[in-house]
Amino acid sequence: MSAQLPNTSYPSQIVNHKSKIAIYWSLTKPLQSGLLLSTGLAGYMSARCPVFNIGMILGLAGSLFLAIAGSTVLNMWWDRDIDAKMGRTQKRPTSSGLVSENEALRVGLILSIIGIGWAGAMDALYGLIVFAGLFFDVVIYSMWLKRRTAWSIVWGGISGAMPILAGRALGLGTVDWIGLTLALGILFWIPTHTLTFSMKFAKDYADACVPTFPSTYGLTVTRVTIAISTVLAAAAMVVAGYGIGMAWGFLRLLGVLSAGLLMLAIAMTFRPSERVNFGLFKYASIYMLAAMILVVLEVM
Repeated sequence: MSAQLPNTSYPSQIVNHKSKIAIYWSLTKPLQSGLLLSTGLAGYMSARCPVFNIGMILGLAGSLFLAIAGSTVLNMWWDRDIDAKMGRTQKRPTSSGLVSENEALRVGLILSIIGIGWAGAMDALYGLIVFAGLFFDVVIYSMWLKRRTAWSIVWGGISGAMPILAGRALGLGTVDWIGLTLALGILFWIPTHTLTFSMKFAKDYADACVPTFPSTYGLTVTRVTIAISTVLAAAAMVVAGYGIGMAWGFLRLLGVLSAGLLMLAIAMTFRPSERVNFGLFKYASIYMLAAMILVVLEVM
């Protein structure tokens, strides 16, 4: 009687499933999605103490993350052709062929539908704002304007501002001036983040024929735009912090962080360099995360 070889298909299937999950996870851009999620959580906590609203916090975190992740996957699905032309995005699962077009579309739609449905079930206004964020990001920004005009970043900024507005609206049951000011802070912060990125990877965008501020208006105008946007973002965050009733110590720290952002923006305007540009790009993300942490600490 011949010996039977052990069945090794089950372990290999586990490895394949793990690899597939890892690919799906990378499609959501977890760092970017996590930063946007933190703004939504901060928006809610600016209106409600999280200690006494754990259930709502968990629901917000789950629904908002799924909606943000879904919109991110749908964007990558839509942009797969131009991503394949850019050096920094050629290895994305959608542009490298690790996932098929239909597979990416299904994943994006499933995540989006569950996220928006969950948000709407929690609160109609909250669900509407979350849906608006996804619509502005996927349909208006990516599908309609991104390949047509450099001003598409405005709509990308509006979509990025929706999570913090949605979070505060969920906490209050309405939209108030503080929520709108927080949203403006995000809206004006996003060009600081996006335009420095488009300057660093100008060749990639040119290869993909995607219009950007540097390619459309030149580097000088782009730097001035970043400086103005940075000033407005910092001012909006400080005003919102004051409106929330942020303690003087936290408000002063927010002012110091804002001053650092302004100094980098001014340096890039008058003494531009690759090092300053990259420093502003990195600091902009750190600044926004720190601002959200200060908002959360205020209500703890």
